[in-house]
Amino acid sequence: MATVLAVLLGVALVAVGAWAFAGSTDHDGATVTVTDANGSTLGVVDAAVADSEAERYRGLSGTGSLANGSGMLFVYERAGSRAFVMREMNYPLDIVFVGVDGRITRIHHAEPEEPPYRRYTGRAKWVLEVPEGWTTRHGVTVGDRVRIDYDGGGGVGS
Repeated sequence: MATVLAVLLGVALVAVGAWAFAGSTDHDGATVTVTDANGSTLGVVDAAVADSEAERYRGLSGTGSLANGSGMLFVYERAGSRAFVMREMNYPLDIVFVGVDGRITRIHHAEPEEPPYRRYTGRAKWVLEVPEGWTTRHGVTVGDRVRIDYDGGGGVGS
């Protein structure tokens, strides 16, 4: 009986450890390059990739800051209507919605807030979160093109 309990305890610990690892903040990476209509580079972002439902739900929630030149890229299987909120965020962001053709469809300048959260919406296959003011500083506007180089696949314009 003691052996059975020890085995069950061991299995439970392995399961909890696997669950905790699955919830870790390690992400694949992507390089996101934004260009204007003439093909001139406006800015480049090294982004952590959120391509699973759990990673997209967690996003940047609970993080302390986002360094300039970095961001998070939310990857979806297909284009659709998306809604983002600033849940458990302590700093503002620019939220960039990118369509299946690689063009920016919408940009929001989002502030941290308490519930009930404001929804930042747009139509996109990819959504890029960058530090507040990044789009303004780099002259990024709706209609600019985005190239995503992503080892996990599903990139655009590469």
